[in-house]
Amino acid sequence: MSKSLVIVESPAKAKTIGKYLGKDFEVQASIGHIMDLPKNDIGVELKKRTFEPTLIVSPGKEKLVDQLKRAAAKADQIFLAPDPDREGEAIAAHLAIQLGTNAAQRKKIRRVTFNEITKKAVQDAFQHARDIDQHLVDAQQTRRVLDRLVGYQVSPLLWDKVRRGLSAGRVQTVAVRLIVEREREIGAFKAVEYWTLEAVLHPEKQQGKTFKASFVGIDGEPARVSNGVDKEGKALFLANSLPDKKAMDEVMAALETAQWSLTGVQYTEQRRRPLAPFITSGLQRDAASKMGFNVRRTMGVAQRLYEGIDIGDEGTVGLITYMRTDSPRVSPDAIAGAREWIGKQLGPKYLPESANVYKGKSDAQDAHEAIRPTDASRTPESIARYLTDEQLKLYRLIWQRFVASQMPPAVYDVTTAKIEAVSSKTKKTYDFRVSGRVLRFDGFLKVYEIAEDKKDDDDESGDQGLPNLDNVKTLEMDELLERQRFTQPPPRYNEASLVKVLEERGIGRPSTYASIINTIQDREYVTKIAGRFYPTEIGVVVCDLLVKNFPYIFDTAYTAKLEEELDDIEEGKEKWQDLLKGFYGYFEKELKVAEKKMENVKAMEIVTNETCDVCGSPLLLKWGKFGTFFACSAYDKKDKNSCTFTKENTVGKPDMNTPEGQGAEQNEEYCDNCGRVMVLRRGIFGPYMSCPGFNEDPPCKTIRKLSQKQQQKLNAPKPTGEMCPLCGKELVLRQGAYGEFVSCSGYPKCKYVKQNIIEGMKCPKCGEGDLAERKARRGNMFWGCTNYPKCDFTSNYKPVAKKCPKCKSPYLLEKTLKSGVYLFCTNSVKKAAEEAAPKKAAKKTAAKKTTAKKAVPAAAEIVCEYEKRIGDAPPPPTVETHGPVKEKDSEEELQPVS
Repeated sequence: MSKSLVIVESPAKAKTIGKYLGKDFEVQASIGHIMDLPKNDIGVELKKRTFEPTLIVSPGKEKLVDQLKRAAAKADQIFLAPDPDREGEAIAAHLAIQLGTNAAQRKKIRRVTFNEITKKAVQDAFQHARDIDQHLVDAQQTRRVLDRLVGYQVSPLLWDKVRRGLSAGRVQTVAVRLIVEREREIGAFKAVEYWTLEAVLHPEKQQGKTFKASFVGIDGEPARVSNGVDKEGKALFLANSLPDKKAMDEVMAALETAQWSLTGVQYTEQRRRPLAPFITSGLQRDAASKMGFNVRRTMGVAQRLYEGIDIGDEGTVGLITYMRTDSPRVSPDAIAGAREWIGKQLGPKYLPESANVYKGKSDAQDAHEAIRPTDASRTPESIARYLTDEQLKLYRLIWQRFVASQMPPAVYDVTTAKIEAVSSKTKKTYDFRVSGRVLRFDGFLKVYEIAEDKKDDDDESGDQGLPNLDNVKTLEMDELLERQRFTQPPPRYNEASLVKVLEERGIGRPSTYASIINTIQDREYVTKIAGRFYPTEIGVVVCDLLVKNFPYIFDTAYTAKLEEELDDIEEGKEKWQDLLKGFYGYFEKELKVAEKKMENVKAMEIVTNETCDVCGSPLLLKWGKFGTFFACSAYDKKDKNSCTFTKENTVGKPDMNTPEGQGAEQNEEYCDNCGRVMVLRRGIFGPYMSCPGFNEDPPCKTIRKLSQKQQQKLNAPKPTGEMCPLCGKELVLRQGAYGEFVSCSGYPKCKYVKQNIIEGMKCPKCGEGDLAERKARRGNMFWGCTNYPKCDFTSNYKPVAKKCPKCKSPYLLEKTLKSGVYLFCTNSVKKAAEEAAPKKAAKKTAAKKTTAKKAVPAAAEIVCEYEKRIGDAPPPPTVETHGPVKEKDSEEELQPVS
């Protein structure tokens, strides 16, 4: 009996959905995108300006696509169920292209979407299957084409003018620009001095009831200090402050003999309303400020909660709704569930008469509900034992915010007092004010604590409790507290504040914030120190070049406008080709100008006032692989004896010798898919980062390459304590293309490389060279003659300097099998068979040589069956010792979930 085929994008999601659908459905995963633009070509038609993309099956996904095609051919119906956003719609469209190869197959394909992975939501979605939304696909495809046009046509310019390997991103460059501009604001900032004053007072004859009041003005005129102008030229002032020490001393002297009186007390009620349920940017900001999660970690953990967690008797359940949204909208069923829990668990006073409704921003896509728990009655405490620490923290944050959104406001009693101090010296009245509030009803604060914005110390408002000031007229002063202060520069962005400014300026969308922040760090355009973003030198150079030569394309306002136009394409208001034609018109003009006028940073040589430490010649500021550096002007490539002195340029770079700077190199990396801390592995091509869940069921196969600087740090030579037999310098352990090796620290002058040589045995072929262990390109080890290429002797097994006791062969071979370690003769039957068998990877030239050798009549071969077990086999490699192992035959294949 044939089944319906359901395709999702991740194995975890497939496992959860498979349990809800039953035996009539086969659920498989596409492991993300299965089609993309080619890597070796721009892949977009530009000659006729149709901008049609050339899509191919993603490299490495061929076996998986074939498997899906075979499953689709047997299925009655095909349901495509990737995530309910533009990217998910594009994945569904690409699956439809591959599976719908004829009219009959295309009729079977339907699209299903659900905002939460629960049994009810999944089954309802299958009752309302639809066609693929081409508008959503067009919007995603347009974004991909825009990014490809910029990346593939601007990046080569950076390779030519700055450094090979750099890349330019359409949105990422604008994000780097924000960070660079903030750094320049900080550099250009000039601190303004100001003084504040507080008086410690108490009601007359009530010594123990003290409170602090802030100085606000003189004779009704506010005290303030000029603080420049804003971007529009409007004057700015620092309230409740004096300009300098002289002014403060005058006020202090006047207040020494002043009469203090309470002139007015005002009692008001303040209501603090609950916040709306989380949207993506809000979740990222709160997770950063309350739990220290970076954006990558937040979205990875949220993805796992969305796809499903095994919670005991209920099985695998999706715990939260889809986590990429810009709408605070909530379904009526979810609101009813939250209100029911509040009424039962907290009581009627915490339940408002009607449900709280929240509206999103005018430019919000409003495609999905807010981020909320799939069941409000599933409290964090009830499922805590099934979740990891980070999953529990994030789930608790989401659950508390959602439940609090359906609760009444918190109510405060606010007391504001006006105080006057009349000086007998100056006859002036000095105005003070104090404000305090007391929580009368906690309301929504019973379940959710709001992260307060930091306030200035001189802000007189706050939660300080004031004594009863009824019928109080005269006050007594205990102490005057003066304080010198200076204005502070704007803070550098952290992940939370960067997401906030991206959202405010309309740059990117909820689904792109995490990738933007990840990309600018991975490309080393910015670095994070103590949680704050600093632009790197290469980031500043690239940003300046791109903004200068592409003023329109990399303008923040234009980038935001493009996002709005992509929204219009999604809604069917604009054709995707029209947007690309308008964009490419500007882009092509700027590209032609940039190709001619962009500054060549590679050739930069600036004479400086600094002198060489070796020869005293002037130093030149040059550009190298890792940024600017100083080099001696007396250096001459043709003269080997010329001065080669160089030193690092540290001007304008973050100080990496501070504790914060050292911490920047030790930031943990988190899996994009599940949010867990990634671990360092070593593969045959060097070190890399891998998710610890690589071999779990379902697996999380996220891996990430190390940056150039990370690789440099890991591959730094390590002293061995041994001395070089040629020059006497210390030997060091290095990392090469084929693994670890030991060589002289005096390289390149001394090229000694220590080899693992078989003692007491010479090459059996040439009789002169030693036999050394070597590593092939594919990672396998073999033994070869040190006289290579003069002598081409090799052996896959370790030669042993012992004669065969049976046939007197001059040496034996050592072979390791599962059953143990064996010695066998070079003339054994197995050895002869292996030598005679043709190798799969043999080249044509090698085949010709083999044929030629066979043609030569040879003497009858000696066959010896000598074999001896000499020890136990070593333990097999594990994930901990060798990293995750990929099976050759089933790397991409998935088992159906029933």
